[in-house]
Amino acid sequence: MSIVTLTTDFGTAGPYVAAMKGVILSINPAATIVDITHEIPPQNIRKAAVVLDDATEWFPADSIHVAVVDPGVGTGRAIVYARIGQQNYVAPDNGLLSRLATRTTPAKIIRLENSEYWLTPVSSTFHGRDIMAPVAAHLSLGLDPDRLGPELKQLAGFQWPAVRETPTRIEGAVIEVDSFGNLITNIQAELLHGRPTDSRVCIVCNIYETWGIYHAYGEQVEGTFVAVIGSTGRLELALVGDHAARRLGIQVGSPVTVAWE
Repeated sequence: MSIVTLTTDFGTAGPYVAAMKGVILSINPAATIVDITHEIPPQNIRKAAVVLDDATEWFPADSIHVAVVDPGVGTGRAIVYARIGQQNYVAPDNGLLSRLATRTTPAKIIRLENSEYWLTPVSSTFHGRDIMAPVAAHLSLGLDPDRLGPELKQLAGFQWPAVRETPTRIEGAVIEVDSFGNLITNIQAELLHGRPTDSRVCIVCNIYETWGIYHAYGEQVEGTFVAVIGSTGRLELALVGDHAARRLGIQVGSPVTVAWE
């Protein structure tokens, strides 16, 4: 498989993304490179972890996903290869893969130590170009990951907000704000199975509340604060036709409660 995806906080105005693509194509000219996003807010590892969890499972099996959101570049933090589900990942071991690993236990984790597959010299500030990109390119040509370095037992992780459930309520949190300003929660749709989703359910986020869980934003009039099950299979809160996070002042980490009368 020669699909290599890139997820970074580099933006597209500078040379960094192009440099990584150049390295990959120099090693494997037949590689198919897909940009997931380069608009991760600078150094926002948690945002990137959610994006990887939401996006990469939709790629063909054995795709290679390179993620570079790396405030610790040049320090002693590890860079890893991980096999999670049917996908391959190359990333700093700083929590980028932690949501994926929470959902699916990695089958293999390798610390990148074999510099045979790196560029030389290695810049202390651009491991994406000099280590991760060439490693991904070699993997796309069939390199055995075991040749990259020693195996690790687990990945570095974050303490992600937990969901609490009782017979009458579910307590979660906003874990992402998407590009439309919608508030994506960690409350999965299956937690709502068998419970009322009509006007008997109240959803509260900070000081704002709405009643009922709808199928589409357009089922309510513009300006309405509405709850839906989004494409990621999670409960979302939106302000129809507006940017909910900005308008309401709600941020990642804000508590969300779903309660039944």
